[in-house]
Amino acid sequence: MLARVGVERIDDLFEAIPPSHLLDQALDLEPALDEPRLMQHLTALSNASAGANMLSFLGGGMYRHHVPPAVDQLLLRSEFYTAYTPYQAELSQGTLQATFEFQTMVCELLGTDVANASMYDGASAAAEAVLMARRIKRRTHVVISDALHPEYIETIRTYVQGLDTETTISLAPIGADGQTDWDTARSLVTDKTAALVVGYPNFLGCVEDLGAARAVADTRGALLVTATAEPYAVSVLRSPGACGADICVGEGQALAVPPQYGGPGVGLFGASQNLVRQMPGRLVGRTVDSEGQPGYVLTLSTREQHIRREKATSNICTNHGLIALAMGMRTAMLGRRGFREAGQRCLNAAHYLRAGIAKLEHFEVPYAAPVFNELVARSGGPTASEVVGRLLDDDIIAGVDLGRFRDDWRQDLLIATTELHTRDDLDRLLQALAS
Repeated sequence: MLARVGVERIDDLFEAIPPSHLLDQALDLEPALDEPRLMQHLTALSNASAGANMLSFLGGGMYRHHVPPAVDQLLLRSEFYTAYTPYQAELSQGTLQATFEFQTMVCELLGTDVANASMYDGASAAAEAVLMARRIKRRTHVVISDALHPEYIETIRTYVQGLDTETTISLAPIGADGQTDWDTARSLVTDKTAALVVGYPNFLGCVEDLGAARAVADTRGALLVTATAEPYAVSVLRSPGACGADICVGEGQALAVPPQYGGPGVGLFGASQNLVRQMPGRLVGRTVDSEGQPGYVLTLSTREQHIRREKATSNICTNHGLIALAMGMRTAMLGRRGFREAGQRCLNAAHYLRAGIAKLEHFEVPYAAPVFNELVARSGGPTASEVVGRLLDDDIIAGVDLGRFRDDWRQDLLIATTELHTRDDLDRLLQALAS
């Protein structure tokens, strides 16, 4: 190899590096370990890390649910792990079938006629839904509930700000109960409004009244868009599609992978069948071949790489196919019964915690609206940031400090529960808050 590139020694390849930057001694490494001892050593290091065994109540858009080890093992199959966009799609029947199954599950979760082959995450899916509504209604105004996840709102702003100078966004305020103020929202909707966008549940954990949202959107013929960051919520709540939403988006991370520093996620996107031509991304369909055998095909592909640029609905380059596959695996393992049981445990834990917080001397539950697995606790003393800091000493991550999003939320702590939290875990948090 050296002869081929025209040098005599390995060192000749590094002549450009100044001698002062070269290591002139052997690396100070510990002796090599065999595999069992190496694994023991790494386990000891990880257990010694700060926070390795902390009790966490983090949520706010990313949730820690149980994901069986079988999911990781199945993802390691080479035909899945190394797969990319199938440009000769029909040759990739396994990938297409897995994608089709994912779409079917998303339709059942969101209550929609069709779903695409996933988006980057819930935030980008919400932004694409707004762009889709603008194309369909040919209007340039959007009303967004201020209770939608703040990062979803910012992502939507980023997507639309470069489209044209006419695009405007109005925020419908949050009512005293934690839901959107629908009377004010109704006054914001005009003949130029393309869509009304709400969280379901919203960022504060409150379950929005989609019947009221539908009525507000209908006053001026706008589309209703819902965003569901916690997919387990629809295990006990009526699906947004069944409640009349036109476009339903969400985040599938909770059903696929653990939270990992904020990602990766998998955006869910479903809609009514009459809107399918304006959907972003790709759609896999099931058909039969010339011999009547079932087969899967890339039915709709609406990005500019596949069709004329002026006909493209989105320039999204690819999807999070591996995470979508993980979500499909996990959802199939759960089944309907397991999905509902897990959701009921989340719901029970949240209501137990809500009742306990309401009894604490220096805390209150400020919002009376129904919740699923997430709720706000308002401190009457230290700020939420200070509460989080103090409970770290007890090896508890108490939740999300909402003051990082808005100054008027400085006393508010967003706490999430899942099926992984035991009664002892909940009591431990309540005792720590009481102290």
